[in-house]
Amino acid sequence: MLSPLPSSKWNFAAAAHLLNRAGFGGAPAEIEALEKLGLNGAVERLVDYEKIPDPTPEPVWAKPDPERVQKFQELKKGNAEQKKKIVNEERKTQRQRIVEMRGAWLARMARGPRPLQEKLTLFWHGHFATSVQKVKDSYLMWLQLDTLRRHASGNWQQMLIAVTRDPAMLIWLDQAQSKREHPNENYAREVMELFALGEGHYTEKDITEAARAFTGLAFDRVRQESDFRSRNHDDGAKTVLGKTGNFSWTDVLKIIVEQPQAARFISAKLWTFFASENPPDELVAALAEVFRKNGNNFKPLLRAMFRSGEFYADTVVRQQVKSPVQWLVGSARMLERDLPPPVVASTLIASLGQDLLAPPNVKGWDGGISWITTNNLLARYNAAEKLVLGDNQLNIAPDKKLLKAAAQRFNRMQGRGTPVDVAKILTPAERKDKAALIPALERRLLQGKLKPKQEQTLREYLDSQGTLDDNDILETIRLLMSTPEYQLT
Repeated sequence: MLSPLPSSKWNFAAAAHLLNRAGFGGAPAEIEALEKLGLNGAVERLVDYEKIPDPTPEPVWAKPDPERVQKFQELKKGNAEQKKKIVNEERKTQRQRIVEMRGAWLARMARGPRPLQEKLTLFWHGHFATSVQKVKDSYLMWLQLDTLRRHASGNWQQMLIAVTRDPAMLIWLDQAQSKREHPNENYAREVMELFALGEGHYTEKDITEAARAFTGLAFDRVRQESDFRSRNHDDGAKTVLGKTGNFSWTDVLKIIVEQPQAARFISAKLWTFFASENPPDELVAALAEVFRKNGNNFKPLLRAMFRSGEFYADTVVRQQVKSPVQWLVGSARMLERDLPPPVVASTLIASLGQDLLAPPNVKGWDGGISWITTNNLLARYNAAEKLVLGDNQLNIAPDKKLLKAAAQRFNRMQGRGTPVDVAKILTPAERKDKAALIPALERRLLQGKLKPKQEQTLREYLDSQGTLDDNDILETIRLLMSTPEYQLT
């Protein structure tokens, strides 16, 4: 297992697969550049992303709010009307910042220099699923995302330590309310069940005892940072996963990571995210062995995964349903166009079924075939039209009057965007020759072939148009993006 892909099988299609899965895809020129590096060079280019400068600026508001104490005081002193005004203004500010944050993250995925780092950050966001709906603080959500990004390919234990004391997580799973008199078991349960071990690999007693160790972890709402309050910590002896001692919360995380199951669990989740669902036991065992032999560090595991022949198997390539983020960001990259403005991109991605910073529950998104429903598929077709034609208008359901009014104001200010630059993505010959156009679009958008039925549909459309113009080409692109093949990567 995990035998390296033979050099004879490293080609344009394999490079495209690597870029699609370890990033968000790209234009043919980017794939060709990756192909020229060879398999090892391409993997190193993606995995060792710290060597590539990332000048992405932080939002100006991504810091503790120095006026937070004053706001709390005003809220306490004010009358009912004043309190309502302060609360409404704060909610509006938070909504605006979350939209900005979603848009900025999507743009970073689409244009940033480190595609694997952003793909890993997206994975960890779904793994440690935390929602702004409960946290209600844009700075804390930004702080968590920054934590996930910094630890994305690092050490497993250090990642768990950072996430455990993350302020947004402390609020999300009620750990900040846990005291020795009444330990809250939410985080202790989820760190074992969802984050590190999986169901069936711990007991209820393990959860109860671990929850005692996590007491004392708290959140300082004024300073907007985590805190440890020893007076609230249970410092008695605890038995967790077969070990007994006066364990702290970091001790418990160390015990969890030392379990052989911890390596199997996270290795299988990473393979499922980057490659395919339901990996066989022998493959999981091989991945876990690499992970444990390398000190539970993720980079060696990622290198082994992306170099393996199993990663490029026919059962893996173009067999994964694109997540909404993969669909939207990948489309923008392959079409070599900017994403819509943040408010439009944020609305689009939510309509496709993946509302960033607001996963549906503690398990995150189910992924796979669950991304495809009748409504979501229709939303993809509509999104394809927006991307190809450059439509930056917001469409809001007529029953949502306040949102509709805001959308109308935005649409008046925004105007229509620009369509895909056909001259940028196709040669003059490809724009004129119907026989050359479809293969060129297949290479750019699929890195493979359409099924005969879909190809015939496109050819019939082109044949009905007479002499080709750019509008015909844009419609052809939109039609191709609405095929079943385009929903897979």
